Amino acid sequence: MIYMDNAATTKPCAWALDKASKFVTEQFYNPSALYEEGFALQSELKKARSALLSKVADENAFELIFTSCGTESDNHAIFSFAKRGNAVTTAGEHSAVLVPFTELKNRGVIESRIAPLQKDGKVDVEKLLALVDNKTSFVSVMHVNNEMGAINDINEIAKRVKQKNPRVIFHSDGVQAYGKIPYRLSKDIDLYSLSAHKIGGLKGVGALIKRKSLNLPAFIFGGGQETGKRSGTENVFGIKQFAYASEKKFETLIGDFDRLTAERERLANGLDSEIYTRLSPTDGTPYILMVSARGLRGEILLHMAHDKGLLIGTGSACSSNSKTRYNKVALACGYDEKIADGTVRLSFSPETTEQEITDAIAIMNEIGRDLKGRMG
Repeated sequence: MIYMDNAATTKPCAWALDKASKFVTEQFYNPSALYEEGFALQSELKKARSALLSKVADENAFELIFTSCGTESDNHAIFSFAKRGNAVTTAGEHSAVLVPFTELKNRGVIESRIAPLQKDGKVDVEKLLALVDNKTSFVSVMHVNNEMGAINDINEIAKRVKQKNPRVIFHSDGVQAYGKIPYRLSKDIDLYSLSAHKIGGLKGVGALIKRKSLNLPAFIFGGGQETGKRSGTENVFGIKQFAYASEKKFETLIGDFDRLTAERERLANGLDSEIYTRLSPTDGTPYILMVSARGLRGEILLHMAHDKGLLIGTGSACSSNSKTRYNKVALACGYDEKIADGTVRLSFSPETTEQEITDAIAIMNEIGRDLKGRMG
């Protein structure tokens, strides 16, 4: 089986699992316990926090809070600071951002403003800035689009937003960026969300990076863990495995970026242009390629690919329960319904091989021609 749905989740890093296993079998104590064995785990959590944060941010300016997932991190940021006036986000955001925006709008808390996308999946920066005014309290712009793979220059966007309104709290969902593309967070970023299972970590672990000077309200109340911001006994095993997985990812980040860029292009160029239209930009993340078989159904192609031993997606796995069959990001980019209905997403990991790319090209072309033939 060829697995090319890594944007949905990745295979846990075996080395990280093995290295972290002692936190299940031996050092299983509650890190809030007052005896030595429990107290020692606080030091382990501190090491993991530093290891994850230092990869992308200045530890003197930022700190990191552990959460259960990227969705919780997004929700913590949004419900903490989108509390007055209006809040601005983009049409390409993950549902973990768009649904809370809708919820706050429905509650009458804020006016929700949605900036459109460009054809390549990036936010239209000028139109986003036009939505920011002196009543804007919060702006959220995804770093890497999880469906198209487009990369937004969040440092520059945050800078320009704050030039217009310095009081704005700027958040970015970095789930598809962390460990995959090179960057450092600037001083204009206030909040940044991470998820472990997108880089070889485990499901059920995430993080929210925050600017130290920002007074973040508590989101989950109880025992006072995570400096009182997110109560609940810490998942030490999952957190340590996340940190170890990130260590592996960042060791080879540049090499993986260059190799997968070349492999993504080889796959894109190898697909039958009479069937598939490329939607992902050439300057996007090398980990995602979205194409559309215009006039065909992406979901049918997904099942046909599965029958041939290739696992792919049609878009965000978290949107699989959506009532619409059309890809919302493709529609937001201005594509018509026939393109939006035919989308499929192939997403990679450093473990994706040249042979798997070659085989994926053959399978995608075979099923595309087969389905097109059946449709007449």
